[in-house]
Amino acid sequence: MAWYNNLGSWVREKLNPAQEIIRREQGVNIGSAAAFSYRVAFQKLEAVNRGTSMLVSACASLDYDVKNKLSTDVVSGIRQKTLLNLLNYNPNPFQSAQEFRTAIFSDLVLDGNIFMYYDGAHLYHLPATNVQIQPDEKTFIKSYTYNNSITFKPTEIIHIKDLNSESIYRGSSRLESCSRSMQIMYKMQNFQDSFFENGAIPGIVLTSENTLSAQAKEKTIQNWTAKYNPKNGAKRPMILDSGLKPSNLLNTSFQEMDFDTSIKSHDSKILKAIGVPPILLDGGNNANISPNLRLFYLETVMPAIRRYTSALERYFGYDIDAITSNVSSLQPELKDIATYHSTLVNAGILTPNEARVELRYDKIAGMDEIRIPANIAGSAVDPSQGGAPTKDSMGN
Repeated sequence: MAWYNNLGSWVREKLNPAQEIIRREQGVNIGSAAAFSYRVAFQKLEAVNRGTSMLVSACASLDYDVKNKLSTDVVSGIRQKTLLNLLNYNPNPFQSAQEFRTAIFSDLVLDGNIFMYYDGAHLYHLPATNVQIQPDEKTFIKSYTYNNSITFKPTEIIHIKDLNSESIYRGSSRLESCSRSMQIMYKMQNFQDSFFENGAIPGIVLTSENTLSAQAKEKTIQNWTAKYNPKNGAKRPMILDSGLKPSNLLNTSFQEMDFDTSIKSHDSKILKAIGVPPILLDGGNNANISPNLRLFYLETVMPAIRRYTSALERYFGYDIDAITSNVSSLQPELKDIATYHSTLVNAGILTPNEARVELRYDKIAGMDEIRIPANIAGSAVDPSQGGAPTKDSMGN
């Protein structure tokens, strides 16, 4: 149990009584659970590279608007315009906003965590694989350590984590669930390299009625290989002795090995683990691309963005939201929202300024009055006006 001074009045806050046990179960120093192989896979496997690039690029392309202050009980007393500049234009003196976002969202996909250091004026990216978390026995986090050498206070770090079924302190990489598919892809790549490098398919079969020694066979193969080098397009020679006869050895192909089908299957599994619909990478004139692109933004991109904005709101205390008006795949939804608010305003349920606030536009002077519906001219203002003309007005 602890006491805190909140705006001049002392407030008692009860701490989590299970925190000491949680710390003991989670560990004293929690490092990155993501293997370095995930970053290697990003460099070596096409599906990992393309899927990760699509998600990171989509997240990094969104700008943010900053609205009213939500709380005064925050770490930083930054101004609204300063925070807007920090998020959209100049996070620090050394990186553009796009470069900064690309770095942090790459960490979210490959490691499952984002760590940002705020020095009171700028935001800096800390590579997630080198950050260790030290849990606290009473509160939650005692400190952060970078590369086992530099220690940061919890109030200096903005931490965003993805889902993790084992740890409450760190997120896990999205590629963890498809690690088996990545290992199979590595093995197929290595097999293909060895296949062509060593000339695995025999091209010339030499027969002999006599039994040759191993040394004689190897010397003969070396001589033929020098003339028909597999690296230059020839196939490896083969010797059959002791009366052995060749069978059908020359028709083996990757198609018969089912490599293409297997590669497509594992590529699809990897893309699904990242959250990218595989059809988006197939290309072509496909009617399903548009709904799948919308699904990609609604179910993959926007949840990641919401994690980001939620952490920033808690740290800086402002209402922060992503600007999605320039995302073409979300435009139908925005059109429906605009129609919805127009209906509420014209029906007299919301004022125009209340609708503008919900759509994240600034208020306009003189737009704070409820509009009174007028289906029949004058009848909504004065029930005695409008309707059928009286007999006196008709001169009778």
